[in-house]
Amino acid sequence: MNTTESAQLLELYPAFHALQSLLGQLPVHEAPPGTPLFREQQACAGFPLVLSGEVRVSRASAQGRELELYRVLPGEMCLVSSASLFAQQPLTARGTTTAATRFCLLSPGDFQAALSQPDFRDFVLGLFAARMADLTALIEAVAFQRLDSRLAGALLGHGAQLHVTHQALADELGTVREIVTRLLHRFERDGLIELSRECITIRDSAGLRAAATLPTR
Repeated sequence: MNTTESAQLLELYPAFHALQSLLGQLPVHEAPPGTPLFREQQACAGFPLVLSGEVRVSRASAQGRELELYRVLPGEMCLVSSASLFAQQPLTARGTTTAATRFCLLSPGDFQAALSQPDFRDFVLGLFAARMADLTALIEAVAFQRLDSRLAGALLGHGAQLHVTHQALADELGTVREIVTRLLHRFERDGLIELSRECITIRDSAGLRAAATLPTR
């Protein structure tokens, strides 16, 4: 890691000011979009520090379905990696880059040693708590919120057009493509959206917002 990269890491992860002696030993890895970084049941290779790009963390079922748990952006923490390092147990989810990503890995031994530094320990535990809150909200949505309202919510906030496949939406919502396609066609019949190849055009954002706030089942 060079001086510029060290400065970037310290800006994104200020808790590392107490661990600057480690920075020169951290190589910077680069991965193109769609690169698997880790998978379920693997040993955790280290504590990831994302400098640029994004990592999608998900769980997969035996039937091949995936549920997105969260995404790791620069300056954020991977809950699954941290939990694996804390418990010294295999990973419970998989991580895949969604964009060109640059990152460092703090080795398991260095991670355990770094926890003796109060600033780093407080940083990890604080982000751990925030990620747990995100996962609690996800569990609540999956367990109690209707899939059509979750899909409507997933379509909002991206502008007038979304360039996304039905499979990608299914993966995000933890369901199968056929159900997402059926619901999207229903939204189209209702005049909320217009479908074309790998593109969804929002025609009635107010109607979608109303669909996204339907009562839970």
